[in-house]
Amino acid sequence: GQKGRQSNRSKAQRSSQDALRAAEAAADNLRFSKEGCNKHELYVSFRDLGWQDWIIAPEGYAAFYCDGECSFPLNAHMNATNHAIVQTLVHLMFPDNVPKPCCAPTKLNAISVLYFDDSSNVILKKYRNMVVRACGCH
Repeated sequence: GQKGRQSNRSKAQRSSQDALRAAEAAADNLRFSKEGCNKHELYVSFRDLGWQDWIIAPEGYAAFYCDGECSFPLNAHMNATNHAIVQTLVHLMFPDNVPKPCCAPTKLNAISVLYFDDSSNVILKKYRNMVVRACGCH
């Protein structure tokens, strides 16, 4: 009775520790293959979008974007939520069932745009959440 239960418990602990070690090794390999979650350059040209006929200014803007891995362990600079930290640990245990957290904007800024409305009036409007200031794992 008692000995069998202890033996089964230690087997379960060993197998989960082995799984965690294997997952950490796999995460290490992935970490070196792709950069961590970060802000990247992106210039949006309103001409390239075909919007030059109604947007007067600016001609475009530095929007930036977020990309990169959110792998175990999540560093402090990754601005990870508590949920993302837990999801990363669950992903290590069940990689086929639970994806890694996603790299996404955590802080955004507005831009002002001068444009023609439908009645050809010139409008100056501030558009919120247009420029990525910081990225993090969510």
